[in-house]
Order: sequence, then C-alpha cells, then structure tokens
Amino acid sequence: MSGRGGVINHGQNGLANETWDGVIPPECQSNPNILRLNAGFQWIEAQEPLHQDIDLGKVCGVGPGMSFANSVLKRDPSIGVIGLVPCAIGGTNISEWARGGVLYNHMIRRTEAALQGGGKLQALLWYQGESDTETLEDAKLYRFRLKRLFKNVLRDLQSPTLPVIQVALASSIGSYMEQVRKAQLSINLPNVRTVDAKGLPVGMDYVHITTLAQVQLGQMLADTFLQTHQTTQAVLLPVQTETVTSNAPRRCSNFVLDLLLSPFR
Repeated sequence: MSGRGGVINHGQNGLANETWDGVIPPECQSNPNILRLNAGFQWIEAQEPLHQDIDLGKVCGVGPGMSFANSVLKRDPSIGVIGLVPCAIGGTNISEWARGGVLYNHMIRRTEAALQGGGKLQALLWYQGESDTETLEDAKLYRFRLKRLFKNVLRDLQSPTLPVIQVALASSIGSYMEQVRKAQLSINLPNVRTVDAKGLPVGMDYVHITTLAQVQLGQMLADTFLQTHQTTQAVLLPVQTETVTSNAPRRCSNFVLDLLLSPFR
C-alpha cells in the first residue's frame, strides 16, 4: 500500500540501490482537496509518495492512494475534502500487525489523531500479504490473522460498520500465493469488500505492481468504495484517548492507508 510504482533497483550482484523515478501520472497529481496526515500528525496537501515519511525503511514511489482519492473526488465532488492517513510499512508479515504491537498501535493512534479536528472515518484500505506467501504455516494462518485484525481495528475504533476494502494479491515473494489469495477471497465479514489485483502488471522486481497498475488499482478501490458508500454509513463513537493536535478542516473525510483510509466531511 505504501507504493513502489516507479522504484528502480540499480544495484548489482544482489545489492539494493533503489531510487524512485519521480514520474507522477495525471491521475495521481496533487489537489487542494486531498490532504495527508504526515508523520508529525499535521495535515498537509497530499502528494506522491504518500508514505515518504512513514515507511522509512524502504524507497517509496507511486501507490494507489492518490489515484483513489482523485477518482473519488472526480466522481463525487460532494464528498468534500479527503484526508489520507498513511500507515503502511512495506515488507511486513501480517503477524507484525497484531493487536498491541508497535505497527498496530501506531495505526490506531494516527487514525484517532486524524479525527481530532472533526473528520469522519469513511473506510479502511488494506493491501498486504506478499510476505505471508513465504512459508506454508503463515499462508495457512493468514485467513485467521486477517479476520482477527479487521475485527480488532473496528472494535478499537468503535466503528463496527466501517467499510473495509482489501486487495487480493497480484504477486508474491514465496510459493504460497494461491493459499493467501484464497484466504483473502474467503473473508466473510459483512462490511469487508475485496478488490482483486491479479492480472495487473508487475514491475521488474517481480513483486510490486507498476506505476500504471497502481493507478488502475486506485480507481478499482474508488469504484468499490463509492458503491459501498451509497448504501452504508460508517459511525465512529467517541474514543477516550490522549489528545493529539490536528489541523484538519472540520468537514473532512478520512481514509487510512494499508490499515486505515478515510475521507473528511
């Protein structure tokens, strides 16, 4: 979810020397009505790469987030200001997102901070799983861990009807991609929708999808969100939490990326 579109490895003999090519497609251009919550918990105008100060261990490129937000606004301008809440950390196993862990707590804290200024939580976008294809044990446990994760997030945010839109894998690191995909496609929670990325072009690393594929995926996520948005309304109850200053506009829709993505009204 943090995006590797346009990231090129110039290394040799197995060494990594990655850079982003800096190419931003028209569908991913900045828009004053699309904000992102930066690492300092401040709202700024969103631009690629969305996760540049969040996923610090990797070189970030184009992801699906900006394409998603631009597509939503184009098709439904009445949604107002969109706030993207990037939380993704690339290369992580789903077990690293267990409730109470560093990554999980960071995501929840960022989401709560995004709502301090009066924003409304609209959806959670989740794209992860390549690392869980490396061992049969992780692949077998994936469905249980994923379902538990979604339930924990909705409970901890006191938002039981929050739409969750997950992406079924387009590629894998290991040999157990189909087992993980089967787990993703079989999640039967009532508010979970799945977008299937299989068939989207994969880049030179054979793992991450290309820039143009990220654009297409963002549009697919937007299609699913808008279909869901027409029939459901997410409800966020008050949460007692440590106060974190946010400069978000009062009418804002918040989206959390990789774990949480919501629009601001």
